[in-house]
Amino acid sequence: MKHAFIFPGQGSQFPGMGKEHYDNSAFTKKLFEQANEVLGFRISDIMFTGTEEDLKQTKVTQPAVFLHSIMAYKSIESASPDMVAGHSLGEFSALVANGTLSFDDALTLVSIRAQAMQKACEVLPSTMAAVLNLADEKVEAICAEVQQETGEVVVPANYNCPGQLVISGSVKGIEIACERMKAAGAKRALVLPVGGAFHSPLMLPAKEELAAAIESTKFHAPTCAVYQNVVAKGVMDREEIKQNLIDQLTGAVRWTQCVQAMIADGAYKFTEAGPGKVLQGLVLKINKDMQVDGVN
Repeated sequence: MKHAFIFPGQGSQFPGMGKEHYDNSAFTKKLFEQANEVLGFRISDIMFTGTEEDLKQTKVTQPAVFLHSIMAYKSIESASPDMVAGHSLGEFSALVANGTLSFDDALTLVSIRAQAMQKACEVLPSTMAAVLNLADEKVEAICAEVQQETGEVVVPANYNCPGQLVISGSVKGIEIACERMKAAGAKRALVLPVGGAFHSPLMLPAKEELAAAIESTKFHAPTCAVYQNVVAKGVMDREEIKQNLIDQLTGAVRWTQCVQAMIADGAYKFTEAGPGKVLQGLVLKINKDMQVDGVN
């Protein structure tokens, strides 16, 4: 019976995030100042007093969610994970929790990743859409058809839970795919308010930049397996962890499959560390018999 710790990704940010931690913990205050120094700007000020719009900038959102997640995790005195996983960006938080990356190195990589993704988003108008209540196989088939017929990029990006799959691609490709998803019986096919086509081939320029940064970063031996998004299985090998992190930028987040693999390997309790409760809800939609809780 194993205890899994899971970490959220972009989208769970909120104005004022981390302020309570900062005011009540000398350790957290030190962590924030360390982060401000690593990033070269006062992310703490944006997190505490910034607007929702300020926090939506990818270069701010990703370090902010990462920082909040690590603070939440460090506040659990008895934290001793048997396995870890993170949704997209959350994979970096997971790798700090299992000792693979130092806090400073992970934050530096998150910042490089965020800025590279922001740049890639500016190259071509692109977006993502949530498809509800349509079988994964049907969503995959429609994406493939649209790509083949139009030459537009449309791919499955986030397998969040059964009946909820996010697709990613060019603006035109996503519009065409959404119409076809609804015609095929999807309850909803809703374009999301995101800056670009994350986890699609359109992130290729960002992937090259991130790969160079990852290759020059020291990865330590993990204390427990990380269930990585692109392979949906527990990984302990440092070189494999690196490659999966790089591939994740253009590959799908197989969250449903990650949770299923963790359960198959003995997980019975999932603790979400970081802002929001999204992952707790997804775990229960994947398997209602799991115990879930969260620290935010």
